[in-house]
Amino acid sequence: MIGEGGYQQSMNTLIKKKFHSIVGDDHFRDRPEDLISYSYDAFTVEAAPDLVLLPVSTTQISEILKLASEHRIPVTARGAGSSICGAPVPIHGGIVLSMTMMNKILETNTADRYCIVEPGVINGDLQVELAKTGFFYPPDPGSMAFSTIGGNLAQNAGGPRCLKYGVTSDYVLGMEVVLASGEVIRFGSRNVKDVTGYRLSGLFCGSEGTLGIVTEITLKVLPQPEAYRTVLAVFNNLDDSAATVSDIIGAGILPAALELLDKVLINVVEDANNIGLPRGAEGLLLIEVDGSEEQVEKELALITGKARNNNAVDIQQARTPAEREALWRARRSLYSCMARLKPNCIVEDATVPASKLPEMIRGIRAIINKYGLLAGISAHAGDGNMHPLISCDMRDQEEMERVDKAIEEIFKLAMACNGTLSGEHGIGIAKRKYLSMSIDEPTLNFMHTLKHAVDPHGILNPGKAI
Repeated sequence: MIGEGGYQQSMNTLIKKKFHSIVGDDHFRDRPEDLISYSYDAFTVEAAPDLVLLPVSTTQISEILKLASEHRIPVTARGAGSSICGAPVPIHGGIVLSMTMMNKILETNTADRYCIVEPGVINGDLQVELAKTGFFYPPDPGSMAFSTIGGNLAQNAGGPRCLKYGVTSDYVLGMEVVLASGEVIRFGSRNVKDVTGYRLSGLFCGSEGTLGIVTEITLKVLPQPEAYRTVLAVFNNLDDSAATVSDIIGAGILPAALELLDKVLINVVEDANNIGLPRGAEGLLLIEVDGSEEQVEKELALITGKARNNNAVDIQQARTPAEREALWRARRSLYSCMARLKPNCIVEDATVPASKLPEMIRGIRAIINKYGLLAGISAHAGDGNMHPLISCDMRDQEEMERVDKAIEEIFKLAMACNGTLSGEHGIGIAKRKYLSMSIDEPTLNFMHTLKHAVDPHGILNPGKAI
């Protein structure tokens, strides 16, 4: 039966058997407890699929999509489920296509500076493998220990290092994609320079699985820097920490990472990790520079000078690799630390020009206070990517109304600061209702035209991104 939206409303036994014949018993899930396991990510919306398939090859995915297209069955691709915008939640039911079994690193070629991976490869596992040869893959989202490269690509993920090194799309050289029809296309190459035809990788990065299912990815990799220096700059005034960021970026200094935490997050992270973060400080900057020994020493001196000029009360340098790792582990634990305080945690990522950072931070804190929310402010401060983390309880309707009002005001503030809705988390379900703030109607219509051209029945992750 075809229902509202043109999608198959129920999947009969015969159709299920056809999907079962494609993937086999070990890669087929339809028990209620399995379906529930694939019904959510780290956002607040949940919806169970009718079927979960775990393919192991491009051929299987092609056959699945041909059958799904024939019967108008929605297909939602999923990696590790670590998205925080609802992108992999199957809100129209249908099939969840879990890519976790396609997890092979197919090739690493450091001489030509690329690697080829399947979408289910864990970002952190790829980092470990590349480190054996002195190379690394720069995009480092906070979820890198468990998020997949395919998921990173779907959201065009960034991370602390993206200030200097860029986001996922800057490292995709080519890919293999299965379209909704089941047709397999390949584009790009193994070359760092390639302007043959349209640059389709830029179209699929950040598309949240709405245009096709990516089955193989060729990535650019880089040699590891010769040296690192990591410091904490401590402030008794959050405005001073924000002003330090503006001064550093304005002076043409480009750290590898420049992260900001406010008082709420400093205390919550220290409670959980006990690594000696300065309780009582209003603001903290975690700064890392990398490059040659001479370069990092020069940049570090300039950065610490900027911090002192903006009233830093303490500057601490990580003395060992273990201390450096502890600091970054603490930074990546922000979400889990805030999630301990209440049943739910919502993280937004409105982004503004770096020069607007002080105004944005003051504005977010005023909005949080206005609505009486338990929330902390972090930021990939060097590129203006704000991450207010709001601890809440979605069962409390009155509180969630305040949360929704606060988020809308944060986005309006970002737009007033010449910003955007999302720097790296994507749109998913969470931000669709705010798209008109950032994208005008003709542009949105053009996006819908592209979507319809490659997915005429709208089966690929319907209700997301646009």
